[in-house]
Amino acid sequence: MKLTPSILTVCIGVLPLNVFAAAFQLAEHSATGLGRAFAGEAAIADSAAVVARNPALMSLFKNAELSISGTYISPDVSVVGESAPAYSSAAALDQDSIAPEAFIPAIYYVTPINEKVALGFGVFSNFGLATEFSDDYAAGQLAGTSEITTVNFNASVSYQLNANWSAGLGLNYIYADANLVRHFGDNPLGLPAQTEAVNLEGDDSGYGWNVGVAYEIAKGSRLGLQYRSKTTINFDGDYSNQLPAALGGLEGTVLPGTLELELPATAEFSGVHLIDEQWTFNYSVVWTQWSSFESLEAYVSSSETPAFTKQENFSNSFRYAIGGSYQLDKNTILRAGVAYDTTPTDDGHLSISIPDSNRKWLSVGASYILDETSSVDMGFSVIKGSEQTFSEADNLGSQWGFRTSGDATIFSAQYNHKF
Repeated sequence: MKLTPSILTVCIGVLPLNVFAAAFQLAEHSATGLGRAFAGEAAIADSAAVVARNPALMSLFKNAELSISGTYISPDVSVVGESAPAYSSAAALDQDSIAPEAFIPAIYYVTPINEKVALGFGVFSNFGLATEFSDDYAAGQLAGTSEITTVNFNASVSYQLNANWSAGLGLNYIYADANLVRHFGDNPLGLPAQTEAVNLEGDDSGYGWNVGVAYEIAKGSRLGLQYRSKTTINFDGDYSNQLPAALGGLEGTVLPGTLELELPATAEFSGVHLIDEQWTFNYSVVWTQWSSFESLEAYVSSSETPAFTKQENFSNSFRYAIGGSYQLDKNTILRAGVAYDTTPTDDGHLSISIPDSNRKWLSVGASYILDETSSVDMGFSVIKGSEQTFSEADNLGSQWGFRTSGDATIFSAQYNHKF
């Protein structure tokens, strides 16, 4: 069956561009970092998780070290209806807990080769999301199931240039899996609300690189700078919809489809400064190049012409964090930090599929040395997002009004072992 551009506009056009907003980016690489709101990550070498942030810091390790962490995220994201077309109601748009709980594991290993060279390996995630609305949600063309999972396999090497400078380089293999489902919801066509307007799923992999430098100002004080390249993922998978053939739909027929997604480049500048024998102060500024995400294009079957194109106005985003640690006794370190995340979206591109806003972080954490070779870390964060009010149009031309709010709590635990 030939798929016409008009039907593609209805079916593929419901793809939520804000799936790839700041909420798609993950910072949760370690429990040590979470405890200080990830302040100082590109300059602090307190666990093998440096592989995920600044490979240059591996040169500071005198022994091989293994770090295993698990992070539990409990989001509280809700949508309240403000307005709806005549054939529906604003109250039908209310939905709580649209973002499910998540668990993010990670593992890292660093081993010195000699006095100057160290190698590191890590398996972690830099991007991921999930939101779920009910199948009969009134504005089903705008939000349904949105899921993407990425796994980053990172191999790194560092080199101690001199007493003050070190540098590191990493190569990354990223695997990604995505699933997106939209339903027609309340509609003027008389279709059942659960009718699938689009079902896209696929996976792919890509490659990237990262580089970092670290400068030792004095014992206990250090600056770090790292850069992680963008990675292009070309999702290959299946596309279908349940639109009746009389309306030009597929009635469940599956076609091959592709969708290109660019994971943006990031850079981070950090500092850590020893105040005295007990207090340490640290800070970070993280830049994410969301401006490189200019449009989203979807292709179906063998056509070389985009079946759907939509322009975006994403801006580069920043994350600012400050924190500190306190050496309570010879075995215990306490941590705390605050951070502020800015969103790359503008007021003209807000969406309920992934409600995004500026966010504030408040974090605490602790480390405890079990023995000469083992230690454990814990971190806890409360994240508060800004409330947003906006309207969004579906592909049948109907306008829906929403008020969204989103908070989250995060807990992370980590085990470290020196060999």
